[in-house]
Amino acid sequence: MQKGKLVLENGKIFEGNIFGYYGSAYGEVVFNTSLSGYQEIITDPSYYGQIVLMTYPLIGNYGTNLKDSESEKAQVSGFITGNYEDDWSNFEGIESLDSFLKQNKITAITGIDTRELTRQVRKDGAMRGIISPGEVSDETLIRKAGEIPSMSGLDLVKDVTTSKNYILSSDNPKYKIAVYDFGIKKNILREFLHFDTEMKVFNAKTSPKEILDYNPDGIFLSNGPGDPAALDYAIENTRTLIPTGIPVFGICLGHQIISLALGGETYKLKFGHRGGNHPVKNHFTNKIEITSQNHGFAVDENSLDKNVVDLSHTNLYDGTNEGLKHKKFPVMSVQYHPEAAPGPNDSKYLFTEFMKIVDEYKK
Repeated sequence: MQKGKLVLENGKIFEGNIFGYYGSAYGEVVFNTSLSGYQEIITDPSYYGQIVLMTYPLIGNYGTNLKDSESEKAQVSGFITGNYEDDWSNFEGIESLDSFLKQNKITAITGIDTRELTRQVRKDGAMRGIISPGEVSDETLIRKAGEIPSMSGLDLVKDVTTSKNYILSSDNPKYKIAVYDFGIKKNILREFLHFDTEMKVFNAKTSPKEILDYNPDGIFLSNGPGDPAALDYAIENTRTLIPTGIPVFGICLGHQIISLALGGETYKLKFGHRGGNHPVKNHFTNKIEITSQNHGFAVDENSLDKNVVDLSHTNLYDGTNEGLKHKKFPVMSVQYHPEAAPGPNDSKYLFTEFMKIVDEYKK
């Protein structure tokens, strides 16, 4: 490995060793507390534009495989580990994480104090940063870090949505689901295939008319990267579709878009929620779910009209909103990730709940 460094916009510098693709990486530095699942995280389109720090100290020890990717390529801008392990072992593995990152041209750094870096991000918030080979001057990198566009106001969905609409289907489909792709994870699609569905996955800017021409039994709004408030087209399209009465389900960014379409507001969290152990309370069942999360923005629940929606879920770490249900129309959404990948499966019942609503609508 060759020497490299991570430089933050606040002037903090961490020295380490470059692995993966030898080059530079630019983006917002965020941390994820999951103990495993690095391949899913690296390939999750919601991380587009971000340099992801894994707080768990040992990364790479089970390599990479053909099953765990959440999209067709790596999506992160860069990757940070405390200790990278190249001597991997996994009965399904095909190559090392280092090789996987090289193929995807993703620059990573290891050997830095990830505990101190995590403390910095928690203290000062998610910051812009650069991973760079060691020969570039610190002053130059600090200046360049400050020139990276802020995540607030960015529409990154346009960079990750499908360019061509496509269909996925179970063997004997009974239901048609129209899927807005804002950066969808493969495991969401896999979950829907368990329910005898045909899904048509649409580009993020698809008009409501084209969605309705598909004659769907349900509409799904996916996860994705960037600032939800920047997605005027998605907000307006959703505002048009909700009164049709077709069941609508949103996850993560989809939840935020639904909230904005209903007149709510979103705001940027200081350092976001990213990990596989976040406790969420379901107010309808009074039960606690351990959830998988990945978001840097949240819905301001005080901006939502309580005569229009019920607040269904709350994050028990910081009290932020994690879900809603419309009082008049069959619309439901959650901020977290019931499909996991990686993470616990406590919340997969939400797919069953939505498909029950779809079944009632179809009748």
